[in-house]
Amino acid sequence: MNNEILSKFEIMQGDITRLEVDAIVNAANSSLLGGGGVDGAIHRAAGPELLAECKTIGGCPAGEARITNGYNLPARYVIHTVGPVYSGAPSDPQVLRNCYENCLFLAVQHRISTVAFPAIGCGAYQYPIAEATRIALTASYNFLNNNNIIKKIHFVLFSKGDQDEYTRQLKELKEPLLSP
Repeated sequence: MNNEILSKFEIMQGDITRLEVDAIVNAANSSLLGGGGVDGAIHRAAGPELLAECKTIGGCPAGEARITNGYNLPARYVIHTVGPVYSGAPSDPQVLRNCYENCLFLAVQHRISTVAFPAIGCGAYQYPIAEATRIALTASYNFLNNNNIIKKIHFVLFSKGDQDEYTRQLKELKEPLLSP
């Protein structure tokens, strides 16, 4: 893997609503009208204008993404995406991959150069963190391999355990395989 692309990734534990980036990603539900976890935190921090704008969108199917203004957030935009409710179905990985790809596609369309992702699907939707991390990192890497608009992707994790999993997998991607 190209270490120049991987150097665009930053992994941290923290509060995504406080990040000064062009856009943060909301792991939303399909109504886009707020909920628990990161979705609720983003709606609370952004203020009532976010909910008002989301009401005009008409929802979002799993795997797709929608963009709104950031309102009271330090981020200019919120990109909303709906992850799969994990069931172990063969379609789950593709739906999660689509979340990352569609968010990044919207970022490029809006000339966004810095974006922050939570661990999409790993909260209430119960996607296993190890598999979700692999999908997040590889989908983001593959997207950046064909695009130079995005300069930095922050992965902002709620727990130390999730941060450790992202850090471990990113390190594995950076270490070249040695031939025997």
